[in-house]
Parts: sequence; C-alpha cells; structure tokens
Amino acid sequence: MNLKSAEVQTWEKNRIKRNQIIKYMDGDKDFIDESKIVSALESNKSPERLQIKDILQKSLAIETLTADETAALIGVSDPDIVEEMEAAAAEVKRRVYDNRIVTFAPLYLANFCVNDCFYCGFRKTNKEAQRRILSKGEVQNEIEVLAGEIGHKRLIVVYGEHPKTDLDYMVSTIKTIYDVKVKTKNGWGQIRRANINAAPLSIEALKELHDVGIGTYQVFQETYHRDTYKRVHPQGTIKGDYLWRLYCMHRSMEAGADDVGIGALFGLYDWKFEIMGLLLHARELERKFNIGPHTISFPRLEPAAGAPLTQDSKYKVSDSDFRRLVTVIRLAVPYTGMIITARESAQSRREIIPLGCTQTDASTRIGIGAYSDRYNHQEQERQQFILGDTRSLDELICELAQKGNITSFCTAGYRCGRTGKCIMDLLRSGQEGKFCKLNAILTFREWLDDFASQETKIAGEEIIIQEIEQVRKTMPKIFPQMIQYYQRIKNGERDLYF
Repeated sequence: MNLKSAEVQTWEKNRIKRNQIIKYMDGDKDFIDESKIVSALESNKSPERLQIKDILQKSLAIETLTADETAALIGVSDPDIVEEMEAAAAEVKRRVYDNRIVTFAPLYLANFCVNDCFYCGFRKTNKEAQRRILSKGEVQNEIEVLAGEIGHKRLIVVYGEHPKTDLDYMVSTIKTIYDVKVKTKNGWGQIRRANINAAPLSIEALKELHDVGIGTYQVFQETYHRDTYKRVHPQGTIKGDYLWRLYCMHRSMEAGADDVGIGALFGLYDWKFEIMGLLLHARELERKFNIGPHTISFPRLEPAAGAPLTQDSKYKVSDSDFRRLVTVIRLAVPYTGMIITARESAQSRREIIPLGCTQTDASTRIGIGAYSDRYNHQEQERQQFILGDTRSLDELICELAQKGNITSFCTAGYRCGRTGKCIMDLLRSGQEGKFCKLNAILTFREWLDDFASQETKIAGEEIIIQEIEQVRKTMPKIFPQMIQYYQRIKNGERDLYF
C-alpha cells in the first residue's frame, strides 16, 4: 500500500477526537497536577521512620498509597529503612502473586510511524531505519517460531502509528495470531493471549479491538512532565498531543477493555516525578472506573539508531535509582502487575525481579520479522532500540526455577471472566493466587514437556514437586481434581485450567 503525503496528512488530521478527551476532565483540569507532585516531593524529603513503617503496613494490606505517602518512600535516605522497604516490596509481591513469573514475547509488526519522537529509532525522520510491514503470511511465520519452537503463550504486539497499520490491520493481524497452531513434541503451540502496545485510539476503534479478543491494551505516557513531553514530541504530530495520550486508558475502559497497562520511559525526565505521575494515573483510574492498571511498566531509555537523545539525556537513571523506583512502584500500587523487560541486562533483571516484578520477556527480538528471519538481533537499523538481555526463554526459565520461581503460562483468568474489577478484587484479597497457583502448575507442566531442555526440565521438576505439595497442604478439597488434570496433561492433553 503506497500512500501519498496528502493521504497521510488527512489521516492524521482526523485521528484525534477532542470530545473524547474533555468528557473525562474535571472542568478544564486533567489529573496530573504538577504543583501537587512538586509539593509532595519537597515536603517529604526527610520522612520519619515511624511514618515509613505505617506506610509499609498500608502497602502490605494491598492498599494504594497517596501522593504524600509515595513521596515519603522516595525521600528515604537511611540505608536500613531502604532495606525494610525492599523486604516489604518482595512480601507484597508474594502476597498478591506468590512465586509466579509470567513470560511473554514482544512482536513488532511494522516500523512505519507518523510521529517523530526524539528518543525512538522508528521516528519518521530517521533515514537509517529500514521500513517494513509484515504480511499475513509473515505474521504466521513469526507465530510458528514463537509458539511452535520457543513455546510462548503470550505476546505484546507492537504497532506504530501510521495509516498502514491502522485499525483494519490491527484487527486482521490479531485474528491471524490467534489462528496459528503448531505441532510440538507432545502437544501443540498457540498464542493464547495477545496484549497490545499501540498508539491511543478512539472509543469506537478500541471497541473493535476488544471484540476481536485482545488482552491488555498498553499505552505509555512516556513522560508525565508537560514541558519535557512537548520537547521530545514535536508539536504538529499526533503524539505531540499530551491529553489525547493521557486519557487513552479512560477511553479503553469505556470501550470495555478488560485490562489496561500504563508506563513511563525513565530517562526522559526526573524519575521521582515520573513515579508520582504513574501513581496519580493509577489513582485516577481507580476513582473513575474503580479499576486500576493491570500492569505498570518502567523501561529505561536505551540507545537507538537515529535518536541522539538516547545518548545524551541528563535524566538517565542509575542502577541504584532504578532499584528504588521499582521498589516504590511495587509499594505504591501493590495490586498491579509489574513488567521488567529485556532492555535491562541479565544481571539487572536478576537483581530487580525479586523486588516485586511479575512479568518479563525472553528470547526477545524487536526487529520487524526478527523471529523467522533469524538475523543478528542487535542490528540497530532494524529495531527500535538496543536490547540488554538476549537470553532464550529456556535459559531464563531455568534460572528462575533455580531461584525458586515457577513460570506461569496461564491465561485462564481471561477466559473465565477473572478480569477487570473482578481480578482487581481477587488480587487485593489474595484469592486470585489460588487459581493462579493451580494453573501455573498445569501450564508449566505443559511447557516443560513440549519445549524444555534437559537442564531446565530438571530444575522445573523440582519446583513443580514443591508447588504440588503446597497445594496438597493448603487446598485439600481441590487437590484431587488438580492431580487428575496434571496426569491428563502428562498424558498429552493441553489447555486444562481452573
């Protein structure tokens, strides 16, 4: 599809629907009160130890923190208190999500974009980028590798903002992704949940995506700081409209989205301010819809070809500050899933996952057609940024198992209606963990039999034995049925769940 410049401009002109912004605002005000953020950070620079202890108890009760409480956690400087905060963050994660880690793969379908973000390798003025959009057959090829060779069950499907990848393309490719089934060693591979990372859309478009069965709809504000947002997103582009992006999650909820995901790109502005922006975003969704974000992401700025800002930003986040921001997010929004990606190095992920992360990617390739083409995964001109951890899914799962974590491939909750407000209530009460533990055992058994190397299978078997014993002790009534399902999966059946 060859598009003339005039056609693209007409498409851009009709993209933003102003009435789908102002309907959610409180008069002429949005929910990011910069003066409130600055004031909270300033007045909570030296919190008392007893104050922090009270805040940690609130987090452990799985209650969302206030702006002042979150700012107090940011303001802690005492190493001993920081250590207590990290221990509390790990305990919050255990109470809500137990020892489970969910894995996924990002799938980039095109790198055409009408925007010109100064930090992105896909920006429209980047002459180094090799532009490409995947056909239906090429999408099928990618899924055959992801679901048939690697063993992924979940994806985050990434779309740029361009008429070539507009709603029709999104709907068509999601259908294609769900349709692919691949024979494996003992069963078959298939993507069971396709989450989306895409540009803000209208309510009408989001309803169509909901109807085709997408999972979480994920849009990152990138930065909540208005002046920085304006500086890195050129005016006159769609993404230059701060409020259109800010209220996308509101439109998603109104359109019927089961789950939404928010995030910030840390390194564009002060990380302390961005944490506060994420908190206010979560609290706003709770206030308006009684449902907070299903996930929060916190990627750090990474080098990207044709994007000089990634090399010289004065707000780059150090490893120690990154550790703090992850800890604070876990404590501030204790029910949410937290995603750490392969932008980080293997060592960074080893250190950060125990602080409360629940999801991570593996076998990651972020070029267009990268999984089936099998090219060098660090060719800058073919991808959005440079990866920090290129380990395979098998390697990551083996390491997680050796550290006492079970990898869950469960997508049952979404098919059983445990989404939206239902799953939020279950997460806050700790009840969702019971379903998830059962389904984690079953889906991990599937994956070990269909995809694992011998080393990973040995490590995984040890974890499964421990998990089964825990179910026997804590859920005796359901234990016989779980064992029955488990044996059926060992005998070759697939996709059994509670």
